[in-house]
Amino acid sequence: MLPAVDPALSPPRSPTRRRFNQALFAWHVTARRDLAVRHATEPWAILVAEVMSQQTQIERVGPAWRSFVTRWPDPSALATAGTRDLLGAWAGLGYNRRALALREAARAIVREHGGRVPATVDALEGLPGIGPYTARAVAASAFGAPVAPLDVNVRRVVGRVIGGDLPPKELQAQADMLVARRAARDWLDGVMDLAATVCRPRTPRCAECPVRAMCATRQGGRATSQRAAPAPRFPSTNRWLRGRLLAAVREAPAGAWVDAPDGLGDHDRSAVLAALRGLERDGFLELRDGQARLATHA
Repeated sequence: MLPAVDPALSPPRSPTRRRFNQALFAWHVTARRDLAVRHATEPWAILVAEVMSQQTQIERVGPAWRSFVTRWPDPSALATAGTRDLLGAWAGLGYNRRALALREAARAIVREHGGRVPATVDALEGLPGIGPYTARAVAASAFGAPVAPLDVNVRRVVGRVIGGDLPPKELQAQADMLVARRAARDWLDGVMDLAATVCRPRTPRCAECPVRAMCATRQGGRATSQRAAPAPRFPSTNRWLRGRLLAAVREAPAGAWVDAPDGLGDHDRSAVLAALRGLERDGFLELRDGQARLATHA
């Protein structure tokens, strides 16, 4: 009599869309995260949420997102927003150039699409500041397009399940094949939640994974031995410096010029001036003889 085979040690089965999604959706019934941005139903609100969460944890964007879409409920409203008001609404989210890019996208939507967020990936990618991931996320979440937005989280889940070091185009094609054809938004939410809570980068909980049986790289629940690199001191980073400088200018009276400090955090005056010039190039500020103010153009 042959010995019993431990199912945990049997070879993984090649994933199919139906099997993958049955397992994913069954798990997601009780594992779904209740995030504020997931209550968005209008394409514009979804686009704003996706831009806000590009480089900010999605759990953090809820209050700012609600306030933003209440104040500017459609592209035509944001298209005429002033820089001071826009940056004030964006405060705390970081990477402020996203706010200016979103305003430019709103203007393009008004100018080229009659004020309505376009529905196709190609048209969305044609908007300022909208890259492949955000275009696919909006197309899937707002319009039900069966496309997989490949950010680091979705790429990790799909890459581990499929296995192998695939070229980007092939990985995108394989990911698209897994998307539920009639539930693209639910699929994306499910994969994102799986990535956040189970299929984590360094300590995957493989024993809890609903798609473990079909995963090509399952690790049996063992945590990896990778050690995270030490985080940089915030006052030493250029992002920190730019954020502090922009906040100081934004909080000054409208139109007022603010003197550049001799140093800030770990940065000397030359670094401060370099950061101010970068903010000027990005369209945030105007500079004059070591002074700065918010850009006056809208």
